Amino acid sequence: MSEAGADHVERHVERPGPAELRDPLIRHELKRASVWFGLGLAILGVMFLAQPLLLILGGVVFAATLDGGTRLLGRILPIGRGWRLLIVTIFALAFIVGTIWLAGVQLTSQAAALRDTVTAQVNRVLQYAQSFGLGVEALQPQQLVEQAMSSIGRLTSAVSSVLGGLTSLVMIIVIGLFIAVEPRIYERGIAWMLPIENRERFYRTSERMGFTLRRLMAGRLLGMVVEGVGTWILLLVGGVPMAALLGLLTGILAFLPNIGAIVSGLLIILVGFSAGVETGIWAIAVYAIVQVVDGYLIVPYVARKTVDLAPALVLGAQLIFGALFGILGLALADPIVAMIKAALEQKSEDDEDDAEDDLAPPTTSIMPATVTVRPARN
Repeated sequence: MSEAGADHVERHVERPGPAELRDPLIRHELKRASVWFGLGLAILGVMFLAQPLLLILGGVVFAATLDGGTRLLGRILPIGRGWRLLIVTIFALAFIVGTIWLAGVQLTSQAAALRDTVTAQVNRVLQYAQSFGLGVEALQPQQLVEQAMSSIGRLTSAVSSVLGGLTSLVMIIVIGLFIAVEPRIYERGIAWMLPIENRERFYRTSERMGFTLRRLMAGRLLGMVVEGVGTWILLLVGGVPMAALLGLLTGILAFLPNIGAIVSGLLIILVGFSAGVETGIWAIAVYAIVQVVDGYLIVPYVARKTVDLAPALVLGAQLIFGALFGILGLALADPIVAMIKAALEQKSEDDEDDAEDDLAPPTTSIMPATVTVRPARN
């Protein structure tokens, strides 16, 4: 071939372009770009779908509570799981409806009196501070309430009104009931989307997270009952006004570790001093006794049985989730942290087992293929 012909052939040699998918490098870079693009879409989805995702997570927490009660009832009542779940569900719904009815109907007048009492006590505190020249003349109780609420987090449209809060509660209950009836369906559905070699690890992680969540919710309900009933009885004995309402609020706020105890304590002390100095001192003593019992008896016992969460970690998660997602994020911060820690602990154990298997000498044995069958949920 002549020199001119060689140059002509060289000039027409084509190299892969950006749209050429047969090049391994292009395919590799396209996969990497797809991963980052999908991660960005997932982050945007979480941002825009935060409230529905939190409602689903709340349903999972409620389902774990029902499942834990069903398992506990099975130890003393030898009947089918469906009947036990029905009994637990009826009791749970009766408790929720009764609490809403008691707080909304029977304690309406006390709630109005509580608001007036707290406002009057805050005014007295501000006047006392003003007498020392602390410069709080411009502060108003309503401003303090608004600032406290804004520091906890913004209330989104899903929970910004009574109707929105009830709708969210109904959705959580319905989702939780569906999951509690057939939990294995949803577990197998998630596992089906994973590679086969990762499914057994997913089942172990799911089982550990469910166990942790059941024990955590059992301890949380125990703490709510102890704090609510104990506060009500002790305040009633000491003659503190609105003992029933304060006991109910203390029990509900006990679901929120750290923050709930602070809010309920302030309410108890303010109402106690509204009836006199001696009653106020008794209210302080009641709050201290209840918190000591919960902090030194119930919380350590639950931590030994589930996962030990550092108080600063829980409080930090509550502030972050409350600021990002409102009151629903604040309520679910503790279960989220507990499940994440359980998943990380299980991953660490699995990684250690894999490392030991890699270091073990290979064995040459022919074993028949086996199929893993997950046991039915009791």
